[in-house]
Amino acid sequence: MDYQGHRLRHEYKYYINSFVYHVLRERFRHVLGADPNMENEDGYIISSIYFDDLYGSAVNEKLAGVRFRKKYRIRLYNYQDDVIKLECKSKYNNYISKVGVSLSRAEYDSILNGDYEFLLSRKEDLCHEVYGEYVTKRLSPVTTVEYQREAYVHQLGNVRLTFDKKLSASIGSVDIFDKGYETVRVPIQEAMILEVKYDDYIPDYIWKIFQSEGMQNCAISKYVMCRDINRKVRII
Repeated sequence: MDYQGHRLRHEYKYYINSFVYHVLRERFRHVLGADPNMENEDGYIISSIYFDDLYGSAVNEKLAGVRFRKKYRIRLYNYQDDVIKLECKSKYNNYISKVGVSLSRAEYDSILNGDYEFLLSRKEDLCHEVYGEYVTKRLSPVTTVEYQREAYVHQLGNVRLTFDKKLSASIGSVDIFDKGYETVRVPIQEAMILEVKYDDYIPDYIWKIFQSEGMQNCAISKYVMCRDINRKVRII
């Protein structure tokens, strides 16, 4: 499904405990393939540096349940700088869309140092959009959301099922390459988060695998949980 030129995907999120994780994991392995980016069965580390503006729009719109909203972030993997993405994740009611562009390490450093000027020389619309948000609303990095992702994929429906574990929030510096960078674990309702994403449809036999566990779809935001940790750390 497309909306205003963007490819929309379904997204469902569930809190799951360790028992359900092991049950689902074994079932998934029989019908889905492991994400080729996984170096081992434990998955890979995702570090997402989230932006917000001076109005706190990203947090406030999520908490208010605004149906159409955007979040901007920089995403890296396994603490490496060979793949760095500047992304915008959009929420369209019950659908999501994501666009991204690659950044060099130098461009990453520029943004973390508060220099967005190079974005104007980039040809991508997203770069110009982020620059406009910076100029008009003082968009800037506010927290790093970090977790270990174990992912499984299926070609039919472009299905992607992920177990997100060990959710952590940055405290202090948001720059993962900063010597002072450190994180703190985020206590969540269960052991981890299961995310289910697909395009127009998901094969029925895959849908039944996790529906058999009676899980409830939840409005989970790792970003909001990490911002809450940031606030508590500042209070302490």
